[in-house]
Amino acid sequence: MATLQSLALASPVAQHLQHQTRSFSGSGSWAVNKSSYSLFNGQSLCLPRLRLPLIRRKLRTSGLVTMMVKPAIQFVQGADEQTVPDVRLTKSRDGTNGMAIFTFDQPSVFDSSAEVGDITGFYMIDEEGILQSVDVNAKFVNGKPERIEAKYIMRTPREWDRFMRFMEKYANANGLQFVKK
Repeated sequence: MATLQSLALASPVAQHLQHQTRSFSGSGSWAVNKSSYSLFNGQSLCLPRLRLPLIRRKLRTSGLVTMMVKPAIQFVQGADEQTVPDVRLTKSRDGTNGMAIFTFDQPSVFDSSAEVGDITGFYMIDEEGILQSVDVNAKFVNGKPERIEAKYIMRTPREWDRFMRFMEKYANANGLQFVKK
């Protein structure tokens, strides 16, 4: 309760109101709310009336807002991989499962690994969510990192469809094309 009261008194709204209106100075205008219908027993604030008709008009005309996330691949969460991979797909004859093998030559994660941290997995991120795998292998040549190979296994047709939706978005964003062999 003390935390809620201190946050309410320290909020930018409360500070703005204290500077703008003299009636909020002193203890006379701050009332403790002890309602039997509410679980909150803090200090109530009297806020000036906002221009709600303008806000409502804007909300009606704005419509549905859709967040668009650029499809990305990450080895360290929060750091997008800049190298575009070579991707090989395999699918079982009955179509129930499959595997995608991503090969990254000279990936950028090696350039910034000291800054962003260790490789924690393989993450494919788009607006639908995150597809992830921990099957990640690094190849070294003469003691220097040369390549990363990551495998993503799809065990159901639903996982396959979800992966293909991600790959279509990722391919469009990065100029990839599908070549059937």
